Amino acid sequence: MASKSGFMKDALVLFAITLVSGLCLGFVYDITKSPIEQATIDKNNRTYQEVLSAASSFTEVEGSVEKIAELAASGELAGFGGVAIESVLEGTDASGAAVGYVINSLSNDSYGGAVKISVGFDADGTITGVGIREINDTPGLGLKAKEPKFKDQYIGKNVDTLVVTKTGASAENEIDAISGATVTSNAVTNAVNTAFYYLHNCMN
Repeated sequence: MASKSGFMKDALVLFAITLVSGLCLGFVYDITKSPIEQATIDKNNRTYQEVLSAASSFTEVEGSVEKIAELAASGELAGFGGVAIESVLEGTDASGAAVGYVINSLSNDSYGGAVKISVGFDADGTITGVGIREINDTPGLGLKAKEPKFKDQYIGKNVDTLVVTKTGASAENEIDAISGATVTSNAVTNAVNTAFYYLHNCMN
């Protein structure tokens, strides 16, 4: 039978190992946290530049955080499914003049879960680009949402609501679905519709 002192010694050794391991993990986390955050910022900025190429810098629209919270609480977006607005940015050119907006939105209804997008709008409210920031859908099917053939359909649209069709887009408010990935097509389109809704109803 182990002595009480032996048990205490083992417990102290285990505690020391746990403490050192925790400190090491914390140290590694602190070292990697900033580079990871910076990489995410850089990636997002590239997407913003992609969808609103006239802008050279992007800043959060004043008061948008409060408006996003109010919109989420109101339930007004329920008609678009499990959607949300993440942030609203104003794009300015090199001279500091405003050239449009980037609205970051998401839908949780994609085949692989959440799809997060950035929608660029010019000063007239016309879409200048749609960028996919996050998607976990099936390669060869839902991931085709990242391809220009699909996402470039949104460019030039300035409507209240877009709809997905499987028979070929023939109207201004129609988006042609990705073959075999209608769920993903609807999710991306509803995320775009959410951005349109915010632009039309929540901007000053």
